[in-house]
Amino acid sequence: MKQFLIFVKKEFLHIWRDKRTLFILFGMPITQIMLFGFALSNEVKNAKIGIWDQAGNQASKQIIAKLDASRYFDLVKLIHSNQEVNASLRSSEVNAVLVIPASTSQQKINGLAKMQFIADASDPNTATTLKNYALSILSPEFQPETGSPSIQTSVRMFFNPQLKGAFNFVPGVMAMILLLVSTMMTSISIVREKELGTMELMLVSPLKPILVIIAKAVPYFFLSMVNVISILVLSVWALDLPIRGNLFLLLSESMLFTITALCLGLLISTITASQQIAMLISLVGMFLPTLMLSGFMFPIENLPPPLKVVSNIVPAKWYFLIVKNVMIKGSGFVDVWKETAILGLMTLAFLGITVKKFKIRLA
Repeated sequence: MKQFLIFVKKEFLHIWRDKRTLFILFGMPITQIMLFGFALSNEVKNAKIGIWDQAGNQASKQIIAKLDASRYFDLVKLIHSNQEVNASLRSSEVNAVLVIPASTSQQKINGLAKMQFIADASDPNTATTLKNYALSILSPEFQPETGSPSIQTSVRMFFNPQLKGAFNFVPGVMAMILLLVSTMMTSISIVREKELGTMELMLVSPLKPILVIIAKAVPYFFLSMVNVISILVLSVWALDLPIRGNLFLLLSESMLFTITALCLGLLISTITASQQIAMLISLVGMFLPTLMLSGFMFPIENLPPPLKVVSNIVPAKWYFLIVKNVMIKGSGFVDVWKETAILGLMTLAFLGITVKKFKIRLA
C-alpha cells in the first residue's frame, strides 16, 4: 500500500507542475458551466412582441402589463391593423403579435377571454417556445382559438416553472465534463509515459503493473470530484439552480460515473500508442456521442430508432438521467437504480477489457 501511495503522490505532483493540465482540469469546467448557464441557452429572452389592443379597456391593459413584466417579452410596438401585423412580422420588427379582441372585458378575463397569438414561424423552435411562454404567462387569461371554446387548459410546469435552460444544461455539462476530462486526461497521461519510455521503468517496480495503472487514475478521480463540487456550487450560487434531491446520493452517483470514465480512459490507453490518437479518440469519439446521444442537446425521443439503440451504450446518457432525476426532481435511489446498475456494468466491462488488453501487451 505504501508503494501504491507513492505512485499516487508522484502523479499528483506531475499534475500540479503541468499548468496546461491544471487549466484543462479546472478552467474548462468553470468556463463551460458559465457559458451554458448564461450565454449558450435554449431559452428565448426579451423577444420583441407587438400588441394589437382592440379593446382598450382596463382588462386589456392588465393583460399587456402582465406580458410586458415578463423577462421573456419586450413590448416594442403597438399595432393597429392587419396590414401592420403582417408588415411587422415580415420585417422582423417583432417576433410575435398578441391580438386582444374588442370583446375582451373584465368579466371575461377569468378563463373566458379569447386572444390570438401570432408568431414568426420561420424559426419554428423559437415560435413554439414563445407560444408556450405566452400560454404560461397569460393563463388563464390566454385562451387560443381552437374551435372548441368550451375546452380550457390549465398548464403547470413541474420542477421548472420558469422554463430555465440551466435546469437541462447543468446536468448535461456535468456529464460532458466528467466524461471528457476523466477519459482524456487518464488516457493521455498513460500514453505519454509509454512515449517517453518511462512506463517500462514503472512496470519493473515491485508494484503490480495493474496497480501502477490504477495509481495514475486515482488523482484524476479526486480532481474530478473537485470539479463536481465546483459545478454544483456555481449552479446554486450563480445560476440559482436548486439541489432538490439527496446531496450524498448525487455525489455517490458522480463518483460512480467518474470511475466509469476513468476505466474508459484506461481502456483507450491500452489500445493506443500515441498521445494524438488517444486525444482524438477521447475528445472527438466521446464529445460527439455525449453531445448528440445523451439527451443533453437533442431529446432521445426525437432520434431515429437505430440511434436510440446506439445511445444506450453512451455512459453520459445514464448519468445525465440520474443527475436530472436526483438534482432537479428530487428523486431517490429507488428511482435511479436502473441507470446506476447500467453504469456499474459498464464500469466492470471497461475494467475487464482493460485488464485483458493490458496483460496481452505485457506478453
